[in-house]
Amino acid sequence: MTGASNSGLHRAAPHTLASLAQAPNSLAPYYSRFRVSERLLLTGHSHQAWPDCAREAALECFDDAAAHVDDKWQAAFAKAERVREGFRLWLDEPNASLALGGNTHELVLRFLSALPLRSRPRLVTSDGEFHSLRRQLDRLAEEGIEVVRVPSAPVATLSERLAHAVSCDPQRTSAVLVSSVLFTTSEIVPDLATLAEHCQKLGCQLLIDAYHQLGVLPGASKGLEQAFIVGGGYKYLQLGEGNCFLRLPQACSLRPAITGWFAEFGELGAVPVDGVGYPDGALRFAGSTYDPCSHYRASSVFAFFSEQALTPQLLRGVSQHQLSVLAERFDDLALDAAIISRASASSLSRLGGFLALRAPQAERIALGLSQRGVRVDCRGDVLRFGPAPYLCDRQLRDAISALAETVRCLA
Repeated sequence: MTGASNSGLHRAAPHTLASLAQAPNSLAPYYSRFRVSERLLLTGHSHQAWPDCAREAALECFDDAAAHVDDKWQAAFAKAERVREGFRLWLDEPNASLALGGNTHELVLRFLSALPLRSRPRLVTSDGEFHSLRRQLDRLAEEGIEVVRVPSAPVATLSERLAHAVSCDPQRTSAVLVSSVLFTTSEIVPDLATLAEHCQKLGCQLLIDAYHQLGVLPGASKGLEQAFIVGGGYKYLQLGEGNCFLRLPQACSLRPAITGWFAEFGELGAVPVDGVGYPDGALRFAGSTYDPCSHYRASSVFAFFSEQALTPQLLRGVSQHQLSVLAERFDDLALDAAIISRASASSLSRLGGFLALRAPQAERIALGLSQRGVRVDCRGDVLRFGPAPYLCDRQLRDAISALAETVRCLA
């Protein structure tokens, strides 16, 4: 991929754990617009800073539209294919069949609309899913779809318990929907490949939400050849809004009832026939006209990652190192566990890209941190500290020191 200009900066030497840990961080100069070296941005699990090349890509999108008007779509579709290539790298699946969408909700809707819910009106999920899926399933339950929610804790047995829930009523179960990394606690859900095999045996679809895996944990499709995978780059991949995908399993023949006209883009000149036809591959889950600026931006950021040799393996190592810095500094403080403690007993190797801390006054602590210049967020009683590769170790330690001040003021 090309087009990863960054205001004249060029990488003099490969980024390493050491060069990213020290101050100044070797990657930070490429994020000058977000001023990452001046701010303690610990919301990397939700919205990472964008490299400067993303701004240049947005301008390129405008210039292409001005130059080519409606003929801009040839260039836009080329950008979209480069975005697919970037996602395939993190899936570790070079030939993955990917339908793109502006958000995961629209893609999940198409998936749900393809299920045989009249004859199999039962869906199995966990109680730890992100709000877009939780809310949609809540609403479907109001319309008579049976939604079975399996407790997400303990995470070590979640896949096994989901499989058991399917076995309780296999003839009526259409699908299982679960995350590969839980958005509240950062815990990695093990044994999803075994769950996928179980679902396939019983004729039940499996959809994996890999959003919190992409960018911090390689190989999102490993062992999941027959599953659907949904994800996006708004978080760890720094792609910004509008960049999500649905990866189809091999030989998918489902016909989504919610279908966009791009699904017949290659046959618009054909004589209409009875019934709605679907192409092979990911186009059967395609949507409709969209704003291509998101793909220009994402294509440029993926090219930047390649130019800077920010491989999945390196970024996983950086993420794990940064989590260890945060966790060790937090543990050293020995704060009152009644006020704040680790949200998960899992080892760091079993976590995704953020450190979750449980605190009854999480919202007040997040506000206190914001007043001290530290950006974090909270979900209920859980504070989430999300580092990013452009932050140095000193910034991470400073953020935890600010946490200690905040907690002591509360006490």
